[in-house]
Amino acid sequence: MSKNTLNVALAQISPVWLNKEATLAKVAVQMEEAAKERAELIVFGEGVVPGYPFWLALTGGAEWNKDVVKELHAHYVRNAVCIEEGDLDGICELAAKRKMAVYLGIIERPLDRGGHSVYASLVYIDANGKIQSVHRKLQPTYDERLTWSPGDGHGLRTHRLKDFTVGGLNCWENWMPLPRASLYAQGENLHVAVWPGSDHNTKDITRFIARESRSYVLSVSATMTKDDFPESTPHLDEILRNAPDVLANGGSCIAGPDGEWLVEPVMIDEGNIYQTLDFDRIYEERQNFDPVGHYSRPDVTKLIVNRERQSTLNLEGD
Repeated sequence: MSKNTLNVALAQISPVWLNKEATLAKVAVQMEEAAKERAELIVFGEGVVPGYPFWLALTGGAEWNKDVVKELHAHYVRNAVCIEEGDLDGICELAAKRKMAVYLGIIERPLDRGGHSVYASLVYIDANGKIQSVHRKLQPTYDERLTWSPGDGHGLRTHRLKDFTVGGLNCWENWMPLPRASLYAQGENLHVAVWPGSDHNTKDITRFIARESRSYVLSVSATMTKDDFPESTPHLDEILRNAPDVLANGGSCIAGPDGEWLVEPVMIDEGNIYQTLDFDRIYEERQNFDPVGHYSRPDVTKLIVNRERQSTLNLEGD
C-alpha cells in the first residue's frame, strides 16, 4: 500500500457507560471491524472509556458535598483507565497484531499524580502497539471541572504515520489557538479532534481547522442515548429522570485540506466511518498558505511550549 495514502476509520460508538472493561471490549470489536477494511488508523471519541460525566448536569453536580455526586464520582474513578497498571495492554497488543495506529480517548487515573484524580486523556498507540503519547486535556470545560483535573503540555506531540504527521486535541481544546499552533509547528498535517458527541461541536470547527492549517481534520464523536445507561449505574433513576432522550448525537466527520467536507457529520448511527486520505492534497493546499512555513513570521511571533510532565513530587537522590 502506498505511503502517500492512509486508510482511516472513525469509530463513532457509545460507551458501556462507566464500565471500563466492557467499553474496552467494545473498542476491540471496532478495531477488528476496521482491520477487515484495511484501516491503518482508527480514532475514538473523547473519554469514551469509560464515558463522559453526563451525571454532572443531571444530578446537581455543582451542589456542595452532595452524596449522589460523590458516589458517582467514586464509581467513575474506579472505572478510569490506569495505564501503569496495564489497562490498555490488550488494546496495544491488538494494535500490533492488526498493524493499526489508534487514537483513544480515555478517562485516565495516572499514578504519577497520586492515582486518585482523573484526566480526560487522548492516547496515541502506534502500529507496533507502543503508546507514544498521552495528552491530558489542558483545560476541562465548565462542569467537567467538577470531576476532571487540568492536564499539562507533555502530550502536545505529533507522530509520523506513513507520509502523514498526526496530532490530536480533546474537545474544546480545539478552540485554543496556541495548542493548535503548537501542533502545526511540529509538522502536523492530519489533525485529530475528539469530542464526547454532538454535531454542534463538529460542524463548524472541523472545516475551520482544516482551512486554517491546510490539513486533513478527523472529528470523532461518541453517541449516547437514554437507553445506553446500564442498569448497574449508581443512582440511575435520578439520572434518567432528568436525562433527554439523546445526550450525544455523534457528528463525526472529515474535512480535507481545503476546508471542504470529505465526510459530512454523521448523526446518531453507531459504527466505523471509513475514508482514504491522499497526502498530495496537503501539498496542493500548502502552495498558497502554510501557517508555519512560507506564510509565517517567526521573527515577529513565536510560541513557547512547556512539555514537562507536571507532578507535585521531584525525588532527588534515588
